[in-house]
Amino acid sequence: MIYPNVFAALGYADAEIERRFREIRDSIFDPSSPDSFYREADDGTAYVFDTGNNDVRTEGMSYAMMMAVQMDDQAMFDRLWRWVMRNMYMEEGLHAGYFAWSCSLDGKKNSMGPAPDGEEYFACALLFAESRWGNGDRGGGTPALFDYGAQARRLLSTCIHRGEDGVGHAMWDRQRKLIKFIPDCDFSDPSYHLPHFYRIFAERVQSEDSAFWREAAAASSRYIALAAHPETGLSPEYSYWDGTPNGERGFGDFYSDSYRVAANIGLNAAWGDADPELAQVADRILAFFDGKSPAEFRKYRIDGTPLDVPSLHPVGLVATNAQAALALIGRDPSRTAASGLPPHAERAVRLFWNTPPRSGERRYYDNCLYFFAFLALSGRYRSY
Repeated sequence: MIYPNVFAALGYADAEIERRFREIRDSIFDPSSPDSFYREADDGTAYVFDTGNNDVRTEGMSYAMMMAVQMDDQAMFDRLWRWVMRNMYMEEGLHAGYFAWSCSLDGKKNSMGPAPDGEEYFACALLFAESRWGNGDRGGGTPALFDYGAQARRLLSTCIHRGEDGVGHAMWDRQRKLIKFIPDCDFSDPSYHLPHFYRIFAERVQSEDSAFWREAAAASSRYIALAAHPETGLSPEYSYWDGTPNGERGFGDFYSDSYRVAANIGLNAAWGDADPELAQVADRILAFFDGKSPAEFRKYRIDGTPLDVPSLHPVGLVATNAQAALALIGRDPSRTAASGLPPHAERAVRLFWNTPPRSGERRYYDNCLYFFAFLALSGRYRSY
């Protein structure tokens, strides 16, 4: 598979791209950086923490594991995974087999419930680790802790089969093949839908579950398009199974979670799925934000009506919009620049390049999205 380096296509020098990559990486993972939110302990563990909420989340830990495997840093990956299994894994109760979505910095569980976006990122990162480094057990107190592939397959089986014995709930609606916001609810979050992950799961899980994951990939692609507004491309944070915004929960507008939809569409395309309907969604999102500066970003109704709430993560939105450009490479020759991008998509990437990572209290979410976008746009975010 060829992973496009959009920055190079836009004329940025390889040396400058490499310098920026190292600078962004170190700002997150070098504890001496004032902006770092990665911490290592003497017991062989490590965690990343949400700087805005001062906790450790499955979202951030699974993101960091994906970053580590993309950077080929097995030592970091293992430290993170050891912390996850030691502190977040739930061995008993209603959600046995899942991970507590929030823990305090000392590892105490703040919640005994999971958030499915963490589980799907954990599983994919573990499968990539299996491909890059092989499997084995190097200690840590948990049998086969570093048998990455077995851990991933066990988790994915739990995600779709939990509840078949009448205890607990699956993370996917098994009839619709769509991921839930939490296991015991009846609605979804469009930003949780990762068809590019599910295609990988279909290839690498137990054969009896392969068909489910193939169908889930197709169903999620359809759902992303269904939940997006037909003119703006904007999606709500939460939505019902028919794609309509879940306003009853107070999360029916385009806000922080929603930003990831654009990034997911871009990565789905970069990993080989040229879905024309999803490309149209990406095009509409980029057209909607074209000409807007980060200082103008708001919370929006999905029809584009601005609300009197500033964006909580404007740098993250710049990043995810830029990543969406990957879905538009070569899509319309009549409007395509030399870079292979339509002009408004090129402007989104250049805005990202010219926007530094975020500093301050809310930097965690923005800079996770920022690093993923930089990996993707430099051709470094790969399916292993």
